[in-house]
Amino acid sequence: MSSTDKVFAGSIPKLYDEYLVPMIFAVYAEDLARRIAARSPSVLLEIAAGTGAVTRAVAAVLPRGVRYVATDLNEPMLAVAAQRQADDDRITWRQADGMALPFGEAEFDVVCCQFGAMFFPDRVKAYGEMRRVLKPDGTFVFNVWDRIEDNEVTAEATAALGRMFPDDPPRFMIRTPHGYHDKAVIRSDLERAGFRDISIETRTEISRAPSAEYVAIALCQGTPLRSEIEARDASRLQAATDNVAEAIRTRHGSGPVEGKIQAIVIEARR
Repeated sequence: MSSTDKVFAGSIPKLYDEYLVPMIFAVYAEDLARRIAARSPSVLLEIAAGTGAVTRAVAAVLPRGVRYVATDLNEPMLAVAAQRQADDDRITWRQADGMALPFGEAEFDVVCCQFGAMFFPDRVKAYGEMRRVLKPDGTFVFNVWDRIEDNEVTAEATAALGRMFPDDPPRFMIRTPHGYHDKAVIRSDLERAGFRDISIETRTEISRAPSAEYVAIALCQGTPLRSEIEARDASRLQAATDNVAEAIRTRHGSGPVEGKIQAIVIEARR
């Protein structure tokens, strides 16, 4: 993993929340929220909350008495999330590293994490931390992206950037968001951390955006892919965005864009 893969700062958090969340994250946030609500937790911990896509979805379906702690490694992301839900006193926002959680043992009924596990340098260690803070029989609910080939517009954007920078193609999307999809490896990592009753399923959805330009801004400017582009040529961020938009437009037309997205959803018991 590159040193910039986990950096969501500058203008990225706002663009991430405005563009990327509705395009690809919201539908999976609603799925996680349903799964979490079915567990009827009284105390819930969210890891890698980002700008609060899951936090908002879960808060909408849980009763008032629930205590909800939402964490992220990146303070700028949490700031956006906290501003969006400033009036919900059930939620405590806290900067935290998923590899070293600042909580005691057996504090939470459920731990959840949307599209964050791919960013952990040592996943077994991170999963061990999540198991440690779960109550006996508590549940860890999370998801990860499937192969980039099963996520249409992201694959098309990555290919377009590869043509623009043929000598050093940006590989953030392949390397990190779509780099942890082997179900056997995921199961093994969880078992090594002590989890049991592991359920792993593939969930296919449709990504929707109003235009090709919207997709290009979401991916090129609302993720750490931006840092990769600027590292190659800081003056070409807009050109890269335009190239991706043209590639998406060529494939999907000049109107609204729809494309297959696919994730892996996992539930495991302590």
